Amino acid sequence: MKIFNKINRLPEFEKDIKKLRKRFNTLEEDLTIFINTQLNLYHKLRIDNKGIFTITDVQSHSFKIFKAKKFACRALKGKGVQSRIRIIYAYNEAEDSVDFIEIYYKGDKTIEDKERISSYIKNKIQG
Repeated sequence: MKIFNKINRLPEFEKDIKKLRKRFNTLEEDLTIFINTQLNLYHKLRIDNKGIFTITDVQSHSFKIFKAKKFACRALKGKGVQSRIRIIYAYNEAEDSVDFIEIYYKGDKTIEDKERISSYIKNKIQG
């Protein structure tokens, strides 16, 4: 079942997830579940369970940047969606595409990489 027209993972995102996979071995499967549930609920069914937030200070006319705070990681038993794993991604409604920009664990860093987000936006705008 294909929910979104296109899903991309930035090379930096790939590095992030590869590093985190060493500690959280269920991460790839958890990401698939996240796409099929959270992203589908929020962007397709328009159901807001207060787990995804727009990053308002870095927007473009063609896409929006989001931070997902509710991400269930099964490797963190008993935590459910309170895993403290954060995902930063862009969603372009017109193209129905998702670009994964960053994934991090709040125990390692407290906030998303604003420079990475700005660089992503610059590259997208320059095309």
